[in-house]
Amino acid sequence: MKRIAIFASGSGTNAENIIRYFQEQNNASVVQVLTNNQHAKVLDRAKTHKISAFSFNRTALYRSNDVLHLLQSAQIDLIVLAGFLWKFPEHILAAFPNKVINIHPALLPKYGGKGMYGAHVHTAVVANKEKESGITIHFVNENYDEGAIIFQAKTNLTEKDTAESVAKKIHELEYKHFPEVIERVLTSNS
Repeated sequence: MKRIAIFASGSGTNAENIIRYFQEQNNASVVQVLTNNQHAKVLDRAKTHKISAFSFNRTALYRSNDVLHLLQSAQIDLIVLAGFLWKFPEHILAAFPNKVINIHPALLPKYGGKGMYGAHVHTAVVANKEKESGITIHFVNENYDEGAIIFQAKTNLTEKDTAESVAKKIHELEYKHFPEVIERVLTSNS
């Protein structure tokens, strides 16, 4: 059985959707949830599903091997970033080559990079009067949102769309596609 670790910084709705999806599968499961925010709701969601959950600080992630050792001791096959807002450290990427993926709430390469997450992305999309937006699932490298694209899904936008209505459309795409793409990546990494 493949073992998944999820990194998230906030409420964890995507994380919980992934956890539920893999509870119904027999080929993989989420075994660890990690966050940089000790008050993140994702910790409660993990606890509800009886999944090991940890919060960490910058030192544990960037200046020591604490987080790396947690992942290695759990024998993680795939690391999934689901709303994780910090840049992912190169020493963990090196230890898990092509085994770290992220979801971004826009059609990369548009609206990517440092500071482009959540409502910031949707506000920019609306301000630029885009006709479509979507999600991008990609491998993580040393730069924000520049790793190889695995999958994209689009949704049409209208002049009446607001940042909030775009966010709702994007969440629907995330919930529908992210778990299935994770499963495909796990299968292709076998």
